[in-house]
Amino acid sequence: MAKIIPGDKARQGRWGWHGLRILIAALLLAFVAWGIAEIYGEVAKTPATEQGSAPSG
Repeated sequence: MAKIIPGDKARQGRWGWHGLRILIAALLLAFVAWGIAEIYGEVAKTPATEQGSAPSG
């Protein structure tokens, strides 16, 4: 026979170390992605070719 558990006592489970490791890994991956986006933004902002001659006009 099934055990009857009151609604206020029912739980999905505890977070524990596994949940904490997942959250920390996600935070680190977010920082890595942010850093890559910052570097790419700086590289894309600078001109691709920097020549010493002025444009003729």
